[in-house]
Amino acid sequence: MQEHKGIITMQGNPLTLKGNMVKEGDMAPDFLVLAPDLSPVRLSDFKGKVRILSVVPSVDTPVCDTQTRQFNKEAAALGNVEILTISCDLPFALGRYCGAAGIDKVHVCSDHRDLDFGLKYGFVISELRLLSRGVVVVDKDDRIAYVEYLKEVTQLPDFEKALAAVSKIA
Repeated sequence: MQEHKGIITMQGNPLTLKGNMVKEGDMAPDFLVLAPDLSPVRLSDFKGKVRILSVVPSVDTPVCDTQTRQFNKEAAALGNVEILTISCDLPFALGRYCGAAGIDKVHVCSDHRDLDFGLKYGFVISELRLLSRGVVVVDKDDRIAYVEYLKEVTQLPDFEKALAAVSKIA
């Protein structure tokens, strides 16, 4: 398993990313995560659609909450685009969060069990067993059209660039 040391920081402190980092043009690996009701969710469940993978460390933090709410807000205008927010939060916690925050347009998923998504996409923070922050846009043919790994985990992603990538392929 690949390790990428010091390419991300949290509050300026260097961390190690574990897994296979993806890049634009790569085929998007299928993965298995869990919905709040513990049902399996796979990237392939949304085959034939444009997908935004919004990756966050924990919805219980202000930056992750903002990122999730922003994509939930954008979802209504995007039409036939599926948005998955993926974290290592427990499925039950994600369910409570969605209810309390009014998150109803994105699929909020947990990678806590196997880190299947995090390792296949290179988002696992080794030191914390959390996912780093980022965005991946996957086109209808399962090719990665856009990817952003945030250098500083406490910063928000570039929503405009991610949404521009979606507009280009939708």
